[in-house]
Amino acid sequence: MRIDSNRRVTALAAAAALAVLPCFGARAEGATSDAAKVASGKKISIAYTLELDDGTQADSNVGEPPLVYQQGANQILPALEQALAGLAVNDSKHVTISPKDGYGDVDPKNVKQVALEEIPEAARKVDAVLIGVDANGNQVPVRVQKVEAEKVTLDLNHPLAGRTLTFDVKILKIE
Repeated sequence: MRIDSNRRVTALAAAAALAVLPCFGARAEGATSDAAKVASGKKISIAYTLELDDGTQADSNVGEPPLVYQQGANQILPALEQALAGLAVNDSKHVTISPKDGYGDVDPKNVKQVALEEIPEAARKVDAVLIGVDANGNQVPVRVQKVEAEKVTLDLNHPLAGRTLTFDVKILKIE
C-alpha cells in the first residue's frame, strides 16, 4: 500500500457552481413534470448536511458550491441516490442510512500493523488520516489507530464504517 500524507478525506466532496434552473413551458401550479425530477442519468446538484448517529455534524456544503453527481452512476451512496429519486428542484429530504446501507460495519480484518518507518513522520499520531492506494489503484482512507516504538496500527475501514448517517438534502438543480 502506498500512503500519501498530504491528502485528507471528507465524507463527500463538493464541486461545481450553483446555477439557476431555467423554466421552459407552462405548467399547472404545483405540478412537476417527470423531466424535472431526479431520475437515472440526470445531473443533480444538491446542498446537504451529514450528521452522525451521535448528533455531530460530519460534513456540509450548505452555503458553498453544490455537490454535483449523476443519478444512477454510483457517485454517491446508492441508498441516498434511491431516497432522492423522484424529487424535484427545491424539494428537501431527511434521509437516515444504516451502516449496512452506508459504509458497512467495522471489519476487524481491516486493521493492520506496519513498520513505523513506512508512515511519514508528520502522520505518526493517533487519528491522522492518510490516503492509501489499494491493489486496484483505488484511493482508500487510512486512519492511524495506534503508534508504538517500532510499529503503527492502521485502520483501513472507511471513516464512516459502522455509523448511522443522517443526510438533510435539498435539490438545487436537475439537468
